[in-house]
Amino acid sequence: MSGSALFETFARVPLAFERGEGSWLITENGERYLDFAGGIAVNSLGHGHPHLVQALTEQAAKLWHVSNLYQIPGQSRLGERLAENSFADRVFFTNSGAEALECAIKTARRYQYSKGHPERYRVITFEGAFHGRTLATIAAGGQAKYLEGFGPKVEGFDQVAFDDVDAAEKLIGPETAAILLEPVQGEGGIRPFPTASLKRLRQLCDKHGLLLIFDEVQCGIGRTGKLFGYEWSGVSPDLMAIAKGIGGGFPMGACLATEEAASVMTAGVHGTTFGGNPLAMAVGNAVLDVVLEEGFLEEVSRKALLLKQGLAAIADEFPEVISEIRGTGLMLGLKCTMPNTKVNMALRDQKLLAVPAGENVLRLLPPLTTTDADIQEALERIRAGAASLSKAAANGG
Repeated sequence: MSGSALFETFARVPLAFERGEGSWLITENGERYLDFAGGIAVNSLGHGHPHLVQALTEQAAKLWHVSNLYQIPGQSRLGERLAENSFADRVFFTNSGAEALECAIKTARRYQYSKGHPERYRVITFEGAFHGRTLATIAAGGQAKYLEGFGPKVEGFDQVAFDDVDAAEKLIGPETAAILLEPVQGEGGIRPFPTASLKRLRQLCDKHGLLLIFDEVQCGIGRTGKLFGYEWSGVSPDLMAIAKGIGGGFPMGACLATEEAASVMTAGVHGTTFGGNPLAMAVGNAVLDVVLEEGFLEEVSRKALLLKQGLAAIADEFPEVISEIRGTGLMLGLKCTMPNTKVNMALRDQKLLAVPAGENVLRLLPPLTTTDADIQEALERIRAGAASLSKAAANGG
């Protein structure tokens, strides 16, 4: 495929896969790649998970789309399950993480408006964040490379350095509506917010009448070893965006909210055509069936420790390649000594897939269902890649 009819917005690797099995992707000519990129943390249960396949195919044979003009029982069920297992009371389903963030931002602004503060619309965000590719979410993320060339930046977003709570507090003013952050930054370089910082931000929101918004598009749905990343800190938000893992590969997202925050989103103030369609709901419920099984999240944490310890040993052996291991659960990052793109290519040469991130980090986002054997195989391939780079560097390459 030449791709000549496609927008040239992706710097694609010259690889195409025909099928997937668990943690593996297979090309048309039968080459097998160990997938520790996970579609950028999307394939939470790997490739071809039988329960997801069954749920999707059974639903596909019955009903695809009716729109939100009518009741959709799968929405009610999935919404109730998400609420039962989180801080939330209400859920709005979307097609993507960016749409979930848009819903959260709109809800925060609408909340302040409905409480008699229409002047409160600004949102404080943190450097290194990635919240999506819409005009509002690139403004929220604040990264120049995503903003350039798209006209004036959408008004209403004030950014401070990562984890600079003092700066965030100073920015709070009469126009501030909310504070938005990823409990664990993904694209920003696998950077978790310290628990003390999250607690202080919660206190600031409570003190000033602001809403606290968490973006768990990447770190949610078991990725950190708990269903949601915020659970590690004990700090609950007012609004939270999820996507990626909840669909296991099917495009879907959701905005979760407390009853108080959601109370202002009345009939007609927000909507979606495809969001919450029967296909997506069938898959989302199937993902929760697996992730909420007794012992599943404990297994994620156990496997994560196995992987992290193995990676630490490789970093100790090849400090000229990898300087640090970051992250929690199966959301890990290799802080690279040499360019992360170079390390990524070396791992791809070993037929292991990873994802570059900020701060010269290479993300490892394997399926939550990855096996001990997969992890050992991944460690062997990463070690082989690091050894080849170390040898090349020693020879002046």
